[in-house]
Amino acid sequence: MFTGIIEELGKVADLKVLPDSAQLTLEGTKVLEGTQIGDSIAVNGICLTVVKMQGNLFTVDVMAETLNKTNLKECSRETRVNLERALQLSTRLGGHLVSGHVDGVGTIQKITPVGIARVFTIKAAPELLTYVLPKGSIAIDGISLTVVDLLPQAFTISLIPHTRQETTLGFKGVGDMVNLETDLIGKYVARFMEKKEAPPKDLSMSFLAENGFI
Repeated sequence: MFTGIIEELGKVADLKVLPDSAQLTLEGTKVLEGTQIGDSIAVNGICLTVVKMQGNLFTVDVMAETLNKTNLKECSRETRVNLERALQLSTRLGGHLVSGHVDGVGTIQKITPVGIARVFTIKAAPELLTYVLPKGSIAIDGISLTVVDLLPQAFTISLIPHTRQETTLGFKGVGDMVNLETDLIGKYVARFMEKKEAPPKDLSMSFLAENGFI
């Protein structure tokens, strides 16, 4: 579990593409403090397991499912990535609960300057937008952000200068792909409501009595 508060910008040091998977070696400093082999690190919002460490480098394995559903398939050497260690129970929850399980990708359609901020319009599939709501939380490349507006085929978020300077979104432009993880709690609520049985059409006093309501 993560908070969506990015600890540092890392970069891809090496990339080995296999038939149905990949192995990434990444450069980082802060996220390696106290980290051991087997620990989880979020890379662009994707929860990955450290399988090797040497100096300021760590290596992760990437399954075919992860490559297919995230923007890691677009990575190459020197690509910048957002890095965050897993949440500790003693950590301040500055963002929101982020699982590191990416739901899908979106595409940056527009970047609009508004004062000190930059408003990003991000196109996403309808099945993702179902779980997006204005002023709700969303993780974009692992960054905890607040949705500004919900549009028919997209949504907007607003970035302050600090977020642009300290994360990959400061280097992205129109047409770039981003990883999206919608709100964890919202997904569970929606799933519960889908499974909830509809009340019977013949709701009557006798039905209520039979089921202990009166």
